[in-house]
Amino acid sequence: MITAIANDLAPQIRPKYIVAIEERVYEVNGDTEGYLEIRVVETEEVITIIEVLSPKNKQVGVGRLQYETKRLQILGNATHLVEIDLLRQVNPRPMLGKIPTHYRIVISQSETRPNAKLYGFNLQDQIPEFLVPLRDGEAEPRIKLNLLLSEIYDQGGYDLRINYRRPPIPNLSESDTAWVNELLHQQGLK
Repeated sequence: MITAIANDLAPQIRPKYIVAIEERVYEVNGDTEGYLEIRVVETEEVITIIEVLSPKNKQVGVGRLQYETKRLQILGNATHLVEIDLLRQVNPRPMLGKIPTHYRIVISQSETRPNAKLYGFNLQDQIPEFLVPLRDGEAEPRIKLNLLLSEIYDQGGYDLRINYRRPPIPNLSESDTAWVNELLHQQGLK
């Protein structure tokens, strides 16, 4: 998903900005995790960081501690932060609050902190489009995450890889299960 977001953003922010895929290495076991930086072409200054949360940086442990340390550094400077949380099975990040939604996108603009924009949505909802902050007064690129995920699903042949006869982990509510079963039936996947 990181690569798809980078490829989508790059033409929207040229020629003033570039989007770079960066990696964070976890100290304990050497695992790597990608994230995006939007940088000013002329100075390489990082304007915005985009994180797609993973189990490693959401579950209690060293990975979460390292991510929280990095996150606090970002929130303490003039860099914007976009966090995309599409992990239903793990508790929401502290900044995301306790709203009852499966998934969340948080956009923390440096000039409006501690306030942030929160897009909460559930399994049956379309993923909201959102704007990525740049410098004040500049046109912000739009991420259509729903479209990107559909393209990833199709290109990766996930309809052939995923066993839809097995229940998802964690289990869904009754209403979500009924909705998913109907959708899978319509698509000929169940």
